[in-house]
Amino acid sequence: MELINTCILGLFTFLLLAFYNYIFLRSKPHNKNQQPPPLAGGAWPVIGHLHLLGGPQAPHITLANLADKYGPIFTVKLGHYKAIIVSRWDIAKECFTTHDLQILTRPDSLVADLMSYDFAMFGFSPYGPYWREIRKLIAVELLSPRRLELLKTNRVSEVEMSSKELYEFWRSRKSKSSPDHKVVVDMKEWLGNHSLNTVLRMIAGQRYFVSIADHGDKEREEATRVQRVLREFLHFVGLFLPADSFPILKHFDFGGLQKKMKAISAEVDNLVGEWLKEHRQNRKSRQVSADHDFIDVMISMLEEAQIDADYDPDTIIKSTCINLIAGGSDSTTVTLTWAVARVMKNPQILEKVKAEVDFHVGKDRRVTDADIPKLVYLQAVVKETLRLYPAGPLGGPRELAQDANIGGYHVPKGTRVIVNLWKMHRDPDVWVDDPTEFKPERFLTTHKDFDVKGRNFELIPFSAGRRNCPGANLALQMVHLILGNLFHAFDLEIPNGRKIDLKESAGVTNHLVGPLELVLVPRLPANLY
Repeated sequence: MELINTCILGLFTFLLLAFYNYIFLRSKPHNKNQQPPPLAGGAWPVIGHLHLLGGPQAPHITLANLADKYGPIFTVKLGHYKAIIVSRWDIAKECFTTHDLQILTRPDSLVADLMSYDFAMFGFSPYGPYWREIRKLIAVELLSPRRLELLKTNRVSEVEMSSKELYEFWRSRKSKSSPDHKVVVDMKEWLGNHSLNTVLRMIAGQRYFVSIADHGDKEREEATRVQRVLREFLHFVGLFLPADSFPILKHFDFGGLQKKMKAISAEVDNLVGEWLKEHRQNRKSRQVSADHDFIDVMISMLEEAQIDADYDPDTIIKSTCINLIAGGSDSTTVTLTWAVARVMKNPQILEKVKAEVDFHVGKDRRVTDADIPKLVYLQAVVKETLRLYPAGPLGGPRELAQDANIGGYHVPKGTRVIVNLWKMHRDPDVWVDDPTEFKPERFLTTHKDFDVKGRNFELIPFSAGRRNCPGANLALQMVHLILGNLFHAFDLEIPNGRKIDLKESAGVTNHLVGPLELVLVPRLPANLY
């Protein structure tokens, strides 16, 4: 009997071990290439790592700290989904070259569902024939070097008008009892208004963000309405919502947020619809602007070309315009604000910028596009700003369309791919000399040949691959021209007793938290403003 019991126990043990080995061998890959990237610790049941990304630090900084512990590619759980976080340039290069076609699709989101015209907005559109055709139209017809040259007068005149408004603001508020006539200005607000005005003029021939003290009640009311609508839309587009990690929550409108998003989306649609209606009426009466803004171009293009999609031409035009407004104005504002903030934190850099502009331009005229190639230190300041403060520090999230081997690890279909540009641009193996410090000189010496348009994967503030930012050239033209004019036309100082707080925001775009209040005084003859 004892022998029988021993045999039964042995058989049971053997079967148990066999079952364990079967499960273990099935779940555990035989080699690294079949293993998933390491899973970051600290995940909670159900929500995964979402609690780590809710603050107090911005998500890109939290993920950068996790990369120090888990390596340049690791996995996090975002509620219902998994995502790999890439933090090294060579793995990013692999993503945007070898696997570029596999990660061209954007993951679904509540913002996309409610505010993208059923995914007609190209920034949210899945990869396919429609996205390719719209992307080609934007690259070839709207943001090509030829088109930007044709619209240069809009961009240049906006710099002149914005600078004049800043000068008039100073003149109206300077104290007659103060010999230095210094006036405090929130440069973050002014730079944001300038960026949005420039983009609006190029897209729709409209200008709303102005000093409206001398305007009538009707003009003031209209400008206020447009400002509110566009600001609220930009706010919602930049939100990360719980429903994006738990799809079931899309069926519940907690706090009425979805209702608010639908309402502001309808207001933006009406606003852009008014512009489109006005453009069509002008075409009928042959009053088309000689500058041919983007709406004019798109009307002409869609009359001649057939876009392979279920969207009508008006939907395509409106969704594309809104996408360009949101992407072009917000990211440019971020870059301009950080550039001014970091220059003002370092008086030596400020003096070098002013000396260079004064040497090449003088003080009897304003900075023009033709001057920018000669302003190499200013260009270095912009590159260093884009390195340390990419407008989208985590890039645009992608979703893997099929299983892939990335960084030597197996990544299954449906996994989200997030490239931490903020961390990558601080890699001490690439940026050896104080990688976290603001040093424009590095782009005049050790990294002078580095490009920011996707050819050097160590520095890709506009992302890379087929889904990189199509507005990189426009953004750089705007940033260089406005910074050159600002530092040339005004002396700027940090108000006595105040400091510039360099805290970074937690949104999709990497804003400077808080205002950027500076003292300004004109430094050119009055007739140049």
